Amino acid sequence: MSASGGTKAIVAALGANLAIAAAKFVAFAFSGSSSMLAEGVHSIADSGNQGLLLLGGKKAKREATPQHPFGYGRERYIYGFLVSIVLFTIGGVFALYEGYEKIKHPHDLENWYWPVGVLVFAIVAEGFSFRTAIKESNEIRGQLTWSQFVRRAKAPELPVVLLEDFGALVGLVLALGGVGLSLLTGNGVWDGIGTVCIGALLVLIALVLAAETKSLLLGEAADADQVAKIREALVDGETVTGVIHMRTLHLGPEELLVAAKIAVQHDDTAAEVARAIDEAEARVRAAVPIARVIYLEPDILRTAAA
Repeated sequence: MSASGGTKAIVAALGANLAIAAAKFVAFAFSGSSSMLAEGVHSIADSGNQGLLLLGGKKAKREATPQHPFGYGRERYIYGFLVSIVLFTIGGVFALYEGYEKIKHPHDLENWYWPVGVLVFAIVAEGFSFRTAIKESNEIRGQLTWSQFVRRAKAPELPVVLLEDFGALVGLVLALGGVGLSLLTGNGVWDGIGTVCIGALLVLIALVLAAETKSLLLGEAADADQVAKIREALVDGETVTGVIHMRTLHLGPEELLVAAKIAVQHDDTAAEVARAIDEAEARVRAAVPIARVIYLEPDILRTAAA
């Protein structure tokens, strides 16, 4: 699966969230709705998320140095982890606190048409952003289900934006429900309940993203189909007769390290083995272009050891 960063989806989400955040804070100022305040903080957090993802993508492009010989590809994982832990959690905890305070000290909404109008506008804008993220993801998702795509994607940007936009849309519906019930019943507690639901949703999304980006930071192997292609490409049936063992590791979303011990004939010369290794590396890079760093160790295959 391609490791596209989905920059178009990130920029679309950033633009939508900045416009929505401004509208929500205006609605809060005129209505006093805690759902609007929580949703405004949510949109600010989401905007910060997209900024971090863009920054991580830029930093990951730096050239390798003697101190970091494998480059900076994992910068994208680090910033994805920061998004999940810091910004989502801050937004979620703030919403939970604000909702608790509103339930404890409810008050009637003022100028109800402000939050309702802003929520309708926000749903349309978030829907556009979500549609862009889905379109970008479908180009690389293949036959995977959405849950499989989020779990297996090596680039953190698209799963983050997808879950952000999905959470934002659900949160907007919850906020609209809280405001609507407060207006229908005349009881401001419903606005606080809607805010608590928004906070719980944000914390849940933060936990899901934290688990996925943690796995990427620890280091994940190539996908099963990529491993199969690499094994097939290594063997030429002449000098390289088999793969004794192999390890793969993502140095970044678009950088793969391959280390393998390959079986060669016992009577091959050093020159023949060296040529076979060079040719095997070329075949692997042709089969799996993201295999940037390849280390091959020749050995004589012994049946008992194998």
